[in-house]
Amino acid sequence: MAFSLKKALFLASLAQLVQSQQTLYGQCGGIGYTGPTVCVAAAACTSFNAYYYQCVPAATTTTAKPTTTKQSTTTTTTKPTTTKSTTTAPTTTKSTTKSTTAPTTKSTTKSTTAPTTTKTTTTTTKVTTTSTKASTTSGVCPTGTFTPVSASAAFASLMPGINIGNTFDAIPDETSWGNTVTPANLDAIKAGGYKSIRLPVTWEYHLINQSPTYTINSTWLDRVEYIVDQSLQRGLWTILNIHHDSWISFDVTAASANYTQMDQKFSALWSQIATRFACKGERLIFEALNEPTGSTQAHADQLNTMMGLFMTSVNTAGGYNPKRVLALNGLGMNQANTEMWFQRPSVYPDQPWGLTFHYYSPYDFIFQAWGKTIWGTDDDIALIEADFALWKGNFSNIPTFIGEWNASPKNVERAAGWRYYDAFTKICVKYGYSSIIWDAGQDNLNRLTNTWFEPATESILLNAVAGHANVLADSTLDASATTQSSSAYIYHKVGDAVTDQTASYINVNGAPTSVKTSGGVDLLAGGQVSYAANTGVLTLHQSYLATLITSGTAPGTLETLSVAWPAGDVLTLKIVLYNTPTVATHTYSMQTTDLYIPVQYAGLPFPATVYGEFNDAAKTYVSDDWTVWLGPLQQGRWTSGNWGYDGSNLIIWASGLAAIKSKAPAGATQATLAWEFYPRNGFAPGSNALNITLTL
Repeated sequence: MAFSLKKALFLASLAQLVQSQQTLYGQCGGIGYTGPTVCVAAAACTSFNAYYYQCVPAATTTTAKPTTTKQSTTTTTTKPTTTKSTTTAPTTTKSTTKSTTAPTTKSTTKSTTAPTTTKTTTTTTKVTTTSTKASTTSGVCPTGTFTPVSASAAFASLMPGINIGNTFDAIPDETSWGNTVTPANLDAIKAGGYKSIRLPVTWEYHLINQSPTYTINSTWLDRVEYIVDQSLQRGLWTILNIHHDSWISFDVTAASANYTQMDQKFSALWSQIATRFACKGERLIFEALNEPTGSTQAHADQLNTMMGLFMTSVNTAGGYNPKRVLALNGLGMNQANTEMWFQRPSVYPDQPWGLTFHYYSPYDFIFQAWGKTIWGTDDDIALIEADFALWKGNFSNIPTFIGEWNASPKNVERAAGWRYYDAFTKICVKYGYSSIIWDAGQDNLNRLTNTWFEPATESILLNAVAGHANVLADSTLDASATTQSSSAYIYHKVGDAVTDQTASYINVNGAPTSVKTSGGVDLLAGGQVSYAANTGVLTLHQSYLATLITSGTAPGTLETLSVAWPAGDVLTLKIVLYNTPTVATHTYSMQTTDLYIPVQYAGLPFPATVYGEFNDAAKTYVSDDWTVWLGPLQQGRWTSGNWGYDGSNLIIWASGLAAIKSKAPAGATQATLAWEFYPRNGFAPGSNALNITLTL
C-alpha cells in the first residue's frame, strides 16, 4: 500500500509559463518535491499520499467503459462510519478499521481517495532475472510437489509476515517508487524470523492490450514469478494478489463503472496469473483483490460476484490450483464492511479458503492525527481486542489473517509504538490470526543493507509472537497530561546543566545484563550507568552524559544504547540533545499550493503534531472544534492530511490551507500554527514548539 518518491520525468522542451507541465506518470507533488505540479493534457495530478503525487490518465479504462451498469435491489443497509466532524466528536464504529472520511495512508500523508501508502526513500536498481516456468498451457504440472493444506493450517503458518510494499505494486513499474526486491532481501527476511511475505502486484500497466483478452506482458510475469520462486525456495509462505488495480480498473463506485467489463477483465487477469503459477507448491496463496472500493450493499454484491469469478478463474487454470488456499475479502478490506456484506461464493465448495482484512486502528494514533501521541492504556488495548472479538464472533470458523498493519515509527512516538506492537501482536496470537506487517522499505527492512531499521521493534514483534512478556520502555499513559515522557529516549535540552538521568521499564525480568554503546562498550560493567534492583529504573550518570554533552555539542541524537535483559529482550535508548527548531521566516501569505517552510531541526528531525487557532476573539481552532473535549496535548490539534514534513521542511498541504481559508471566522485576519516537537510540553511560550503565522 505505501508509496515512495518517484523519479520525476520533466518535459524540458515546454516553455515555462507559471510552471512547466509534467509528463504522464511523472511526479507532480509530495514531500521534498519542487518540480512541475501541472500535468499535460489528458492527465490529472493525483495524490497517493503526502510523499507522492503522480500524473495519471484523467480517464482510465474504468471511466471510459460503456455506461451499462449492474444494480442491486436487495437491501438498503447503511454502512457504519467513522467520521471526522468540525463541530462534534467523531462517531466511531469499533469494528471499522479505517475511517471512510479521514485519510487512509501509512505515513505522514495527505487525505486521498487513492490507495493507502507510505514514503520510501531508497533508490535501487531493478533486478531483471527471470524464472523457469513450471506450468503448462494445459494446466497439467509436469513435475513438482504439492501437499494439500487446509486454510486454517496455512494461515496459522504465516505469523509473522511482512509485505514487500512499494515494489511490484508501484505505478507504472517496479522501481517507480524507489524500491526493488532481491533474493538477498528474502534471505534477510527469512533470517529475521519471518515466516511469510505478501507480494502486492499492480498489473494494469503491464498489459499489452485491453479488451477482450487483457494480456499481461510475459516479461512482467517472468519477473513476478522469479521472486515468487525465490521466496518459495526459502520456505516462505507467499501471498500473491491483484493490488492497485482495485481502484485503477475495478472501482465499483465510479459513475461510469461497467460491471460486465470489470468482470471480464478480472477473470482474464486471474486466469493468466493462475495459469502461470498453477504448478507452484502449496505455500503460494492467492489473494483476490486489495482494498476494493465501495461502501454500499450494491458495491458489496459486485465484489462478492468478483470473488466467485476469482475462484472460477483459479480453478479452471488447472494444475494444483483446485487445492490451493485462497484469500477472500470484503470492501476496503475493513472489518465493518466484511462483517456486514461478505458472502462466500457458492462455487467450488471444496476449495480451501479464508478471509483477510487490514487493521490501521486507532486512526488518530496510527496516522498522527489530533495530537494522539499517547497510547497503551488498558482501555486502548481493550478497543483492539473488542474489534478482534467481534470478528471472531461473526466469522467463528473462518480462517483469517491480517494482511496489513503497522504503527510506523515515522508517525508514532517510539515507546508508544513499542506498546502497540506488543499488544497488537499478542491479541493476534490470542485470537489465532496471523498478521503481516506493511513495510515499504523504510519502517522495517532496509533493502539496501538487508538490516533492520529498528532491531528493538523487530525483537518485540518476534517475542510477542512467541508469547514472551516483552520488557518495554515506560511512557506517559495519562491523556490528561500536559507533557509527555518516554523512556525510549534520554532528552537533554541545550544549555541545561548535565545531571544524572533515568529511564524506566515495565515487565522487567531482573536487572539488565548489559547497557552497550553503539561501539560495543558496556556502560553497566564500567559503572557509567546503574540499575536499582526490582525498580525498573536505569540511571545514566552525569559522568557519562558529560562525555557526550558539552557546550559545543550540536543538537541531535548523540548515542543509541542497547539495553539487554535476562530473557533476551534488547531495547534501544537514544540520547538526544535538543532545542526548539528554527525557521528563517515565521509569517507567510495564504496560497493555493503546498507551502514548504525550510526548518533547521534541533533534536529529533520531525514534528509531533500541529496546533492551530485563528486570531479572532474566541481563538477558534483552525479545524475540528470537537477536540476541545480531548486532553491538553490533543485540543486544537490538526489531523493527518493537512500538514506534513520532510528532512528539511515543515509542510502545510494545499488541502490544509484550503481548510483554513474555508473555516476562517468573521474578524480573523491570521491563523497561527504551533508546530510541536519531542519531547512534548505544549505550545506556550518557552515550550518545544515554533509558530508559523498565515495571513488570511
